[in-house]
Amino acid sequence: METPGSQSSLHRANLERVVRAVRMAGSLTQAEIARSTGLSAATVSNIVRELKDAGTVEVTPTSSGGRRARAVSLSADAGIVVGVDFGHSHLRVAVGNLAHTVLAEDAEPIDVDASAGEGFDRAERLVRRLVAESGISPGKVIGIGLGVPGPIDIETGVLGSTAILPGWAGTNPRDELATRIGVPVYVDNDANLGALGEQVWGAGHGAGDLAYIKVASGVGAGLVINGRIYRGPGGTAGEIGHITLDESGPVCRCGNRGCLETFTAARYVLPLLHSSHGTDLTMARVVRLAGEGDPGCRRVVADIGRHIGSGVASLCNLLNPSRVVLGGDLAEAGDLVLDPVRDSVARYAIPSAARQLTVAPGELDSRAEVLGALALVLNEMGDTTLVDAAASAAA
Repeated sequence: METPGSQSSLHRANLERVVRAVRMAGSLTQAEIARSTGLSAATVSNIVRELKDAGTVEVTPTSSGGRRARAVSLSADAGIVVGVDFGHSHLRVAVGNLAHTVLAEDAEPIDVDASAGEGFDRAERLVRRLVAESGISPGKVIGIGLGVPGPIDIETGVLGSTAILPGWAGTNPRDELATRIGVPVYVDNDANLGALGEQVWGAGHGAGDLAYIKVASGVGAGLVINGRIYRGPGGTAGEIGHITLDESGPVCRCGNRGCLETFTAARYVLPLLHSSHGTDLTMARVVRLAGEGDPGCRRVVADIGRHIGSGVASLCNLLNPSRVVLGGDLAEAGDLVLDPVRDSVARYAIPSAARQLTVAPGELDSRAEVLGALALVLNEMGDTTLVDAAASAAA
C-alpha cells in the first residue's frame, strides 16, 4: 500500500500527470510535457523512459523551434476508443486510438424517431463492423463516447424529455450501449461533443474558453470553460436556443414564446421559403443556394446569423469566451452568416467582450460530434489502467 507523501506515492502521481498530459494532447514533446506538468526535464525524461519500456507510450523523433526533439504519444497498443453520434437523421461511428488517430469511420442515414431499440441495433452493428475493419481485437476497446441530440442527466445517463427525440425520452442510452458492447460508455449531448471535437481537432484548438453553436433541428451550445466542458449541475447548460428574443414571438417546442430557436432552427425557418422554393428544402440546400446568389436564401441565412449573434452577445456578457465556433450546415455559408453574427455581437455585447471574441466556422463539418465523442472518452477514461500497466512492468 502506498503511503500518502511517500516516494512511491509521489512517483505514481508524477506518472499520472505525464500520462494525463499526453492523453489529452495526443502528442507532446518532452519539453512541452515539462511545461504543462510543472515537472523538471530530468523527471519527465525518466518517466517517459519508464512508460516507453512498459509499452504505454511511443517516442518518435521530431523538431520543435528548429531543434531536435522527441514526440511522446500513447502507444497504439494501449487501447482503442469508439465514438457514436446519433443525429436527427444520421448515425456516425468512428474508431480511434489513444494517440488521437482515427482508424475507421462511417455514417449511415437513420430515422431516430422510429424507435430507440432500432437505433441501438444499428449502432451496435456499425461499431462491431468498424472495429473489425480497423484490424484491432475487440478486446482492445476501452470505452465508447456517445452523443445524442437531447438533454442528458449526467448522473443517471437518462435522456430527458425532448420534442426532438420523443420516442427516446426516459431511455438510458449509456447503459443500453454498455450492455450491448461490454465496455464503459460516456454519454453527452451533441453540442457538447461538437465543442470537444472542435477544441481537440478543429477551429477551437488551443482555446481554453469557447462556445460551439450548433443549429439544426434545435439550437444548442457546447461551452468549454478553462479547457473543460461545462454542463451545469443538471447537465442542461448551453441551452442557448431557449433565450427569449421576442415575448410575443412564435410558440417554441419548450412552451415559451419567441425563443432563439424559433428564429433559427430548420423546422421554423425553412417554411419561410416553401412558397418560393418548394417544400423539399433542407438547411444544406438553403446554404448552397445562398452561396449561389439566391436572394431569398441569402436573406434567410443573414437573418439567422443576426439572431444567433444576439444569443452569442448574451454569452459574451455572461461568460466572456475568447472564441465562438459555428457548426452544422450553417458553417458552410461562411461570411454570409458569420458577418451578421459579428454585427449583432458588436451591437449587443459589452465592447470589451466583443473585442476579445473570435467568431469562426467549424472546421470538422458533420464529423465534429463523432470526433468529440472520441475526445469524450479520452477526457473521462482516467489514467489508472495505463499507470497500473506501467507500474507493473517496472516492478
